Amino acid sequence: MSRRSPVQPLPAASPPALSPALLRRLASLLAAALLSAAAMVAVIEPYFFNAPPGDYETRQGDILLSDGKWEAARERFDAALRAAPEHRGAWMGKAIAWLQAGHPAEAEVAFTHLIQLLARQDGSDDPTGRAVLAGALANRGILYDREGRFEAALADYQQALAVDAQAVDGPGMIDRILYGNTQPSTVAQRAAYLERQLALPEGERLLHVPALDARERMHKP
Repeated sequence: MSRRSPVQPLPAASPPALSPALLRRLASLLAAALLSAAAMVAVIEPYFFNAPPGDYETRQGDILLSDGKWEAARERFDAALRAAPEHRGAWMGKAIAWLQAGHPAEAEVAFTHLIQLLARQDGSDDPTGRAVLAGALANRGILYDREGRFEAALADYQQALAVDAQAVDGPGMIDRILYGNTQPSTVAQRAAYLERQLALPEGERLLHVPALDARERMHKP
């Protein structure tokens, strides 16, 4: 019986040689990909890794707040305050969430806490702090306005304008597009109206105008 010769494996095919032009093209693509990745990391890193404590949770709360999800937003603001108990953006968001959810007493406590917190700080070199303080005063004024506490509302509106009138100058174009409000009421307009009405004899005052009051919006610098 004849013995078969063992089958010899075929030699592996050599990969085709890459031309210098193709190698340069691949190197360029790789460099572009690395640059894009580095740019993305530079943008994302401050938000997720180097952001101050409470900022990430506050941004989550702001998104939920804009969607009208008051309870979910408040939970995120509470999470931010657990990480940073004096986070002013979280206090502002929490107060607005309370107010919009129909809890004015809790909202007043949160607004007042934020106002007192900022009032203790030197805002001379902190334009953001002044803007937040003005917003908190304006928002507490809106709360008082809704409850018929017009003298207190006027006092808060006037103080907000004195702190930073530009910060509470009224909603911008985004609000007009999102909410279809082409004539948003401003703090200055409402303050001037209340001042005129409160100067009249009590029986002649018209302090609550639903069509005007509905145009007031919260301020969150």
